Amino acid sequence: MVLAQLGGSISRALAQMSNATVIDEKVLNDCLNEISRALLQADVQFKMVRDMQTNIKRIVNLEALAAGTNKRRIMQQAVFTELCNMLDPGKPSFTPKKGKPSVVMFVGLQGSGKTTTCTKYAYYHQRKGFKPALVCADTFRAGAFDQLKQNATKAKIPFYGSYMESDPVKIAVEGVERFKKENCDLIIVDTSGRHKQEAALFEEMRQVSEATKPDLVIFVMDSSIGQAAFDQAQAFKQSVSVGAVIVTKMDGHAKGGGALSAVAATKSPVIFIGTGEHIDEFEVFDVKPFVSRLLGMGDWSGFMDKIHEVVPTDQQPELLQKLSEGSFTLRLMYEQFDNIQKMGPIGQVFSMLPGFSSELMPKGHEKESQAKIKRYMTMMDSMTDAELDSTNPKLMTESRIIRIARGSGRPVRDVMDMLEEYKRLAKIWSKMKGLKIPKKGDMSPLSRNMNVQHMSKVLPPQMLKQIGGMGGLQSLMKQMGSKEMSGMFGGMGGDR
Repeated sequence: MVLAQLGGSISRALAQMSNATVIDEKVLNDCLNEISRALLQADVQFKMVRDMQTNIKRIVNLEALAAGTNKRRIMQQAVFTELCNMLDPGKPSFTPKKGKPSVVMFVGLQGSGKTTTCTKYAYYHQRKGFKPALVCADTFRAGAFDQLKQNATKAKIPFYGSYMESDPVKIAVEGVERFKKENCDLIIVDTSGRHKQEAALFEEMRQVSEATKPDLVIFVMDSSIGQAAFDQAQAFKQSVSVGAVIVTKMDGHAKGGGALSAVAATKSPVIFIGTGEHIDEFEVFDVKPFVSRLLGMGDWSGFMDKIHEVVPTDQQPELLQKLSEGSFTLRLMYEQFDNIQKMGPIGQVFSMLPGFSSELMPKGHEKESQAKIKRYMTMMDSMTDAELDSTNPKLMTESRIIRIARGSGRPVRDVMDMLEEYKRLAKIWSKMKGLKIPKKGDMSPLSRNMNVQHMSKVLPPQMLKQIGGMGGLQSLMKQMGSKEMSGMFGGMGGDR
């Protein structure tokens, strides 16, 4: 995925610093130079990289730090904070409200994935209980209305457009008025794009904006354009009042850093990122969890929100209870594989839990991993209740394994692979024992109720070393009440 290489480079730089016997000026500079190099290679603007390096040096002033201060932890926290500052314009965008009609206008260059993103945005809100509608005001590109019509029909979202009318302003006004009468509370207007920035494009956008008076203008940006993003975003913002940004094609191998950082520089918040072609490959962009996942630290709060969103309400207490007890059966593995498939693109879900992502979900092999999980579930369908509910691995004798293989039509080695995966996940799950599960949207109970001894067992050894062992962990626990620290050390079940 875009930026995965950047995250890996920054993590390696921090790990090398942690392995140093003494943290001196040279070690600090080497670490900062490595991070700066990684950011520049990812197409982040030079000025932003330079400012970040200056800010970190100011925070991690080795001469001013008192003796005994954990320099590694301060350095790591400074990098995390500065990356967040780089991506956060510091102001929220307009948020649609159910039952109250809102008009949202999409703008961007042709080829940025604007029409597909309109449908993803509508589908996301439809699942949240909104009544969205799509209006195609793109009369410039041949086939634009056909594409929107096809997407909207597939997602079961009402749409409006015309094969005969050539005036985009007239279509936009008619579509908005029609859907307001039909009590739609989220009316999305897709506008024309061009291959490059042209005066005609901006004039048309301005006219559509004046006629429909949108509550929010969303600029759709292709993540592969690199540092050209800054000029592009500025030009659009000068023409219409851009209130938010969606970055697309984040599943490719483009650098992507330029798009994210340049967008932040225009002071328009990124609200979603597109991570694939499918309608559900669309993620809410939240700065701190994103940076946390970028650095391989997981996103525990995001994972918990997914559980609350997908797992039936009556099953949640039982699942969370089993999670805190640390007991893991094959039936529980089956249920969670089933739930994870409902959560959306499986790579996104596993990336929230570091221990899972590196083993079961290698980067770039999401489809193969999805097929593997389906095979596992097919094999578990051939098991008895006693086998599914047992926590004793000795129960799975050779004769049982052969019977399961025959029943599922899979080779014996596949059943063995599935049982090995179960043992690995059971080991990770057992580390959750004693974990106090937060309620939806509330991470502070996790911070208050987990003691230092439990956290030292849960954290991967390398991460524990990076924050300065038990002493550094005790200091961190005092700060763990903040949302920032909760996000940073989310996904603590990782087994690196």
